[in-house]
Amino acid sequence: MQSEFAPAGIDVTTPHPARRYDYWLGGKNNFEADRESAELVAEAFPTIRFACLENRKFLRRAVTYLTEEAGIRQFLDIGAGLPTVGNVHEIAQGIAPESRIVYVDNDPIVLIHARTLLDSAPEGATAYLDADVRDPANILSQPDLLSTLDLSQPVALMLLAVMHFITDDEKPRELIRQLCDALAPGSYLVMTHATDDHLTQEDLTETREANERSGIPFRLRSTAEFESFFTGLELVPPGVSSVMTWRPETWRAHPRPEAVSMLGAVARIG
Repeated sequence: MQSEFAPAGIDVTTPHPARRYDYWLGGKNNFEADRESAELVAEAFPTIRFACLENRKFLRRAVTYLTEEAGIRQFLDIGAGLPTVGNVHEIAQGIAPESRIVYVDNDPIVLIHARTLLDSAPEGATAYLDADVRDPANILSQPDLLSTLDLSQPVALMLLAVMHFITDDEKPRELIRQLCDALAPGSYLVMTHATDDHLTQEDLTETREANERSGIPFRLRSTAEFESFFTGLELVPPGVSSVMTWRPETWRAHPRPEAVSMLGAVARIG
């Protein structure tokens, strides 16, 4: 059984997306409330763990593309979550050691583990911000961000498995636009997002009810809704696709690739 000890200031009674994601990835930095919430979602979405693993593989391929082919050396990873195998700085600095990365998350337990995220190559730099995607102005004005990234040069904005936690009344497209508008031409937006495209009406109803019971607001969006986040940007081929099929390293058969229900895309800004 996992220990329920938590450092001071950590609310273990309320589930948090970062700790729930950690549980699905097989991590140990989660608590009973996170696991109960995760299992409620898994009842309606049995392939959620597979989707989380595929999301991490997408991250690796996207960062590799941006570093090797697009020449990006700066990354802003919002909703970074708990450190796990293959963090952005490990991938980017493994290719270009001078890469600079800023991680952002709003879970205090991520802050406690941020030292792992700050293990930069000496040629580059990393920083961690305790902040929320719902407040772009706060993120963009943080001294640690401004001392780590040069916003006059291209930056890759990473929003992986984040925006489905932002409901429509929180104006997610405006949040993304504020962030993108602050970045130099030649920057990139990288996103993944859970989708309801392949769900029957019965499955959709069950999934929505499970998400409501889980205690974490969650908004599935269609491919068309996801594509609207990239309006005015230049999508990198193959455009919007399943995270499984975006520039796969090798072709892999899966009996129901649509069961991943996670879309991904990379787009150039300006």
